[in-house]
Amino acid sequence: MNPASPAAPAAPHDPYAALRLPDFRRLITARVLFSVATQIQGVVVSWQIFELTKDPLALGLIGLAEAIPSITVSLYAGHVADSVRRKRIIVPAVAVLFLCALALFWLAHPGQADLLARGRLHLGVFNATVVWPLYLVIFVSGIARGFMGPALFSFMPQLLPDRSFLPNAVTWNSTTWQASAVLGPAIGGLLFAHLGKEFAYGVDVVMEGLALVLFITIASRELPPIEGERLSLKESILSGVKFIFGNQIVLAALSLDMFAVLFGGAVALLPIFASDILKAGPDALGYLRAAPAVGSVAMAVWLTFSPLKRGAGRKMLWAVAGFGAATVAFALSTNLYLSMFLLFLTGTFDSVSVIVRSTLVHTYTPEYMKGRVSAVNSIFIGSSNELGSFESGAAAKLMGTVPSVVFGGLMTMLVVAVTTWKANKLRGLEMGAGKK
Repeated sequence: MNPASPAAPAAPHDPYAALRLPDFRRLITARVLFSVATQIQGVVVSWQIFELTKDPLALGLIGLAEAIPSITVSLYAGHVADSVRRKRIIVPAVAVLFLCALALFWLAHPGQADLLARGRLHLGVFNATVVWPLYLVIFVSGIARGFMGPALFSFMPQLLPDRSFLPNAVTWNSTTWQASAVLGPAIGGLLFAHLGKEFAYGVDVVMEGLALVLFITIASRELPPIEGERLSLKESILSGVKFIFGNQIVLAALSLDMFAVLFGGAVALLPIFASDILKAGPDALGYLRAAPAVGSVAMAVWLTFSPLKRGAGRKMLWAVAGFGAATVAFALSTNLYLSMFLLFLTGTFDSVSVIVRSTLVHTYTPEYMKGRVSAVNSIFIGSSNELGSFESGAAAKLMGTVPSVVFGGLMTMLVVAVTTWKANKLRGLEMGAGKK
């Protein structure tokens, strides 16, 4: 009997595998430009509204103004993303967001100051002042984001030659997004502080325009073939919801991330922390906004070269608990540099959760229904950022800024405890053990 031939050595891990694909590089570059631009926009519009209103609830309403339209269209947008070539959705959505950036640029000019002043609307019971033209632009951008999210999520895997590229592509997708979230707030804060909001909005417009051009240059892809019978519009829209609620691992990961973002995020209140608690200006706000993303990039780069495999579920639970603890500590800090470090830690912990969740959703979801599942994912996660902003603003109005952020961090840790108790499959998750 011949001795068994030795097993072939495993192929070495290539951390740059996805970046070697031209269309993937174009997509990543466009996303970086677009994300930096929208981060600049977020810093400037939040400081602008806080300057005009001096009301924490007005900051929370920024998130609500974007979340309501985004959630409203998400499920239908997911159906469209699985019914129409995804590029045909992405390009018009980015074009609308480009026009929204132009509108903010126009409204920032001195000649429009009277329009904003006349646009103040007192909301009585909430005792808030609303600058309606700015909120109107944010509302329209929420509709565009609602359609763009599922299409972009499901388009990215179509640029890969096979599923073996997927974990690397997801990690690079997260890394570059987080890197743009480092640059955007810092650039936005510095531009606003030293060159004014008009110039900052102008940079936003140019970068979104370049992103639009790059998205146009990416080759379109045919839709993946549909498995099974064609569904009615109603069945198609609800199929993504049924899929997620039928998979304990994906549902637990999404729920964990959603509640952590909903309760634990302090980003909406950073203008108050920068101005009133840390006694700093818009440049400091930019640094505070960038600090979590610096942590996220550092962790994402580490995971690019050392991917999570063993104990991924347990590590995700510990990471979200760490996010909550760092949020509580940030709320109690009165030192700018300590606050930046604690926000850096929140980003480090959050990056683990984001990468595990994204990899799970991509791995377990069939290609032909990724748009619909992504739509539910965006309701869970994407819109929870905006709803979390509203929750933060409302809680700060009722409880005070510092107590509201402490409460949010403690609630995040409670969510982790409940998830650990209930979701035994997530606790035992090992990366690479999902559907092939």
